[in-house]
Amino acid sequence: MNDSVFHRLYDAYHQDVFQFLIYLVKNRTLAEDLAHEVYVRVLRSYDKFAGNSSEKTWLFAIAKNVAIDHFRKQAVRQKHSLDFFDWETEQLHSTTPLPEDVLQVNDEFMQVQSALEHCTGDQKMVIIMRYFQELSIAETAQILDWTEAKVKTTQHRAIKFLKQQLQQVREREAKR
Repeated sequence: MNDSVFHRLYDAYHQDVFQFLIYLVKNRTLAEDLAHEVYVRVLRSYDKFAGNSSEKTWLFAIAKNVAIDHFRKQAVRQKHSLDFFDWETEQLHSTTPLPEDVLQVNDEFMQVQSALEHCTGDQKMVIIMRYFQELSIAETAQILDWTEAKVKTTQHRAIKFLKQQLQQVREREAKR
């Protein structure tokens, strides 16, 4: 991989990759570290990139894998055992709030973010990719190595769950 290709990829997609990671880990410093790891993996594996997907899809797949690796390591450290982090059933949950200097958010966005924390890992990943990163269903399926039908189903269930969560919040606020 020559420098111009790397710089082109970095310039074109770094902000999107970084935002994707910060939505997942909710820590600017950690997201920067993970983004760095994404580009280390890009340098190591670009010669194996077959072009079966767009470069953006390929980068997001690497970012997804870096985030999964982070959550697996975090789960192992927290449990002090060699238990496997089950991406399908575990929820991605971080107690660290989003940095205010990274995102200017309104009350509704904060409610959605809060509700998103109660979704499954799969639901959260699909919502972030589809609505925060504005990836297509096909791109999301390719990144997650799923069928488009699975992405659509997971998205539908996540939206339904988020609506229920937000309705409960509104009802609680109306009672106050």
